[in-house]
Amino acid sequence: MTRRLLLSTALELFRTQGYAATTVDDIAAAAGTTRVTFYAYFPSRSDLMRALIDELNEILDRINSPAHGSTAKTLVAAVAEGTRESLRGWLTGVAAQWDTIRPYTNAANEAATVDPELRGLVDQWIDEVVADIEDGLEQAGRFDPATRHARGVLAFAQLDFVARHWAEGRPADELDRMIDVLADSWSHLVSEPG
Repeated sequence: MTRRLLLSTALELFRTQGYAATTVDDIAAAAGTTRVTFYAYFPSRSDLMRALIDELNEILDRINSPAHGSTAKTLVAAVAEGTRESLRGWLTGVAAQWDTIRPYTNAANEAATVDPELRGLVDQWIDEVVADIEDGLEQAGRFDPATRHARGVLAFAQLDFVARHWAEGRPADELDRMIDVLADSWSHLVSEPG
């Protein structure tokens, strides 16, 4: 319970104050505990951030993968199917989680700018998502293998940017339009022209 409280408190402080401005003492005090208790659960603030990335993977249904760290089978399947409908369906599901995942991704990206150790972890996480897109393309046998990685990078970059910057509380019809645009773009990147 204390570990969970430290994680949720840290995530809220990272959201409101930023990762760089939030100290271990801030987290412990806001959680109503001590620095000693914090260190009993996390050897460092970086280790706490790693645990938050693990939580993010759980929220996104990413599971361990011997091939590349973690994988989201639903993403691989949507890309392998390659229809605009399958891609839009997957994007719609992820967009429904944007408000939940945004504090995690924003904190992870900020942490990566100030902590070189976390930069590698965030880069690895991004590479795992890109690898899912590549896996879907490989399963479908679409596109020259030399271009699959670039297609995955471009698709992820679009999704990540929109997910991190989409303002909470915007009307549902605006979100639907954004998902339509993303689905069109993803269709061009990962589906054979038809």
